[in-house]
Amino acid sequence: MNEPQQKWTETIDADHSLFDLKLKEVWKYKDLVYMFVKRDFVSSFKQTILGPVWFFINPILTTIVYLIIFGRIAKLPTDGAPPLLFYLAGVTLWNYFSTSLLATSSTFSGNAGIFGKVYFPRLVTPISIVISNLMRLGVQFLLFLLVWGYYLSQGKVQPNLWILATPFLILLMAFFSLGLGMIFSALTTKYKDLNMLLGFGVSLYMYTTPVIYPTSSLRGVFKDIALYNPLTGIFECFKYAWLGVGNFSPVMLGASTISILIIMAVGIVIFNKVEKTFMDTV
Repeated sequence: MNEPQQKWTETIDADHSLFDLKLKEVWKYKDLVYMFVKRDFVSSFKQTILGPVWFFINPILTTIVYLIIFGRIAKLPTDGAPPLLFYLAGVTLWNYFSTSLLATSSTFSGNAGIFGKVYFPRLVTPISIVISNLMRLGVQFLLFLLVWGYYLSQGKVQPNLWILATPFLILLMAFFSLGLGMIFSALTTKYKDLNMLLGFGVSLYMYTTPVIYPTSSLRGVFKDIALYNPLTGIFECFKYAWLGVGNFSPVMLGASTISILIIMAVGIVIFNKVEKTFMDTV
């Protein structure tokens, strides 16, 4: 009597296209994404006294420091927007991008133990990082809305319909941090010195992004550097939409979108390539 032929329900194969994100497979592991998001969120404030209150304290303290140093001492312009709200808008967006990028960049090195023991789509890890940081952004954005509402009631800001583009701007930042993070995550498996330089590089990168200044205040080569920055269109659009100030144009946002999609594609290719062999170098 012939035994029924077994049929495999899952096939793990290292040979796949570099452009294959395996999104269907990632969707099958959505419960794992949820677990990673919950783990990251809880572990951030485990054994802390204030817990999630740090979500508010961090942007408040950072904004106050910027207000004193760049507003009072350096006297950088804010295009007529209330300085407190201007800096808070930049800090809120920058915190999400920088935190997501730094966390995503350690995907391979920080999870080598898990990756070496059990199989799941490796893309689950950076995606969960970006999503967990969205939760932090949501809390900090609530703080921004409270301050913005106060100045709106005083007639000191002039918002416009570009506010509706806010979810798209956040999505672009998520893509950008994910794309860059995957690139650096792949590179740090072989060149571990990049771990030391990345934090410093991100800090420098902030000063080429209109976080603490408007692009209208820049001249010459400094303005060119800022305009080539993919984040410039996002930050200028956000401040123009909510504060009614800034040197924003749809072309600027379009250029940022194209640049970010290209970086995302490059990140996918490099991530998929290194994913096959990273255990030999990490």
